[in-house]
Amino acid sequence: MAREPIHYTEYFEPVCKVLGDWGLLVLSLDASGKPNPMTIGWGTLGIVWSRPMWAVLVRPSRYTYDCLEQTGDFTVCVPPAALDDVAMFCGTVSGRDHDKLAEQGLTVLPSETIRSPGIAECPIVYECTVVQKTDVVPEAFDPRIVQQCYPQGDFHRVYFGEILRTTADREAVKTLLG
Repeated sequence: MAREPIHYTEYFEPVCKVLGDWGLLVLSLDASGKPNPMTIGWGTLGIVWSRPMWAVLVRPSRYTYDCLEQTGDFTVCVPPAALDDVAMFCGTVSGRDHDKLAEQGLTVLPSETIRSPGIAECPIVYECTVVQKTDVVPEAFDPRIVQQCYPQGDFHRVYFGEILRTTADREAVKTLLG
C-alpha cells in the first residue's frame, strides 16, 4: 500500500457512505498497550472550534470507552466493502475477551502523531487526539431518539478528536465502496 498524507475532507462522501453502510473502525490502546478496534455507525467529521474534528460516540459499557479514557487518542479507519464482515465482528465482540486484530488477520499501522495505531488494510486513516469529551444529557434529547437509540439507558460519551493527520492509499480508495 502506497500511503500518503491527504486533506481530511478529500474523501468526505465515501467516508460518510461507509459510516452509514457498514461502519468505521475506531482504534485506541488498552492499559497494556494492545490496540482495540470498535465499529461505529455514528460519528461526525467536520469543523469544531476552528479545528478539523471527528466526534465519535462510545457507550461507557464498551471496552473502547476505557481505552479512550486511558489513551486520550484514537484513529478512525475506513474499511473497504470487502471488510464489512470484519466491521461486523469488531462491533459485536469485546476487546475484553478477544484480540480482534489478530483474530481478523489485520495489520497494525503505526501512527505518526499519536500512540494509537491504524489498520493497514483500511484505505483511509485519521489520527486524532481527544480535545474534549462530554456525556450526552438524556433530558435534552427528543424523546423519539431516547426511545429508538437508548431503550436501556447506557447513554454515550462523545469524544471530540482533533484530526492531526489523515492518510490514504489512493489505489485502495478506488475500491473502497466495492
